[in-house]
Amino acid sequence: MQRHLGRRQFLQSMAATGAALTLGPHLLAADADKKAPFKISLAQWSLHRTIRSGKLDNLDFAKTAKEECGIEAIEYVNQFFKDKAKDEKYLAEMNKRADDNGVKQLLIMVDGEGALGDADEAKRKNAVENHYKWAEAAKTLGGHSIRVNAKSSGSYEEQIKLAADGLAQLSEFAKGLGLNVIVENHGGLSSNGEWLASVMKTVDMENCGTLPDFGNFRVSKDEMYDRYKGVDELMPYAKAVSAKSHNFNEEGLETNTDFFKMMDIVVNKHNYHGYVGVEWEGGNPGEIEGIVLTRKLLEKCAAKLA
Repeated sequence: MQRHLGRRQFLQSMAATGAALTLGPHLLAADADKKAPFKISLAQWSLHRTIRSGKLDNLDFAKTAKEECGIEAIEYVNQFFKDKAKDEKYLAEMNKRADDNGVKQLLIMVDGEGALGDADEAKRKNAVENHYKWAEAAKTLGGHSIRVNAKSSGSYEEQIKLAADGLAQLSEFAKGLGLNVIVENHGGLSSNGEWLASVMKTVDMENCGTLPDFGNFRVSKDEMYDRYKGVDELMPYAKAVSAKSHNFNEEGLETNTDFFKMMDIVVNKHNYHGYVGVEWEGGNPGEIEGIVLTRKLLEKCAAKLA
């Protein structure tokens, strides 16, 4: 009886070991993902030259991100499928391409739909409504947000009120879709971190936030806002982050932004563990090479932070 039980326990132990070996890599991968201080995505703007030249179609963006850039989450730019926001068949094909490649679609960056902080009330309302179709498209693609701009005019204080009004209107619509409206520092007063943070406080809605960009801090021709200060001010409202890069040295470091310092602000100071989007804007090396260099630098930052 003891020998029989011993053999049974041995076989059960071996079966359990085999199961552990089979599941092990998956469990380890899941455990590693949990420990990663942040996740990496790819902003479509990184490939804008290739797309505009006709060498890459929007529908192949997901495949290119996965196979050539080693990135499994993507952020679209609306101008690369400008007339497709309401095309259900086209959006379904985008979903299929992403699913086929195991790529997650996160958000749509929206430009060219009017100033959400327009001083003219009718134009401001029209701009808000122009964004509705992109919010609905983002919902169809399974995204969490649309990225918008907070362009306005007038005095510093007037622009806070105007931008907040447009953003609040749009955020109210997006709330019904379970989406966020996130604002990027993208020129003008939006590149002033203190100003944009004040807009967020004025809107005061859970689904209205920011997308801090490491590089977009030129307020005007003569004024450049401190990028580290700006990101620090915008991170309390961040629902996505854009790791802008332009140039790398021989050590693989970005020459305009100290990524280690910036990611310390993002992760350690503000406890952000969401997606950080690679956004390569340089001209040399090429787009794929620049994307990979940026991804590798972010991976180094992740290793150090972990």
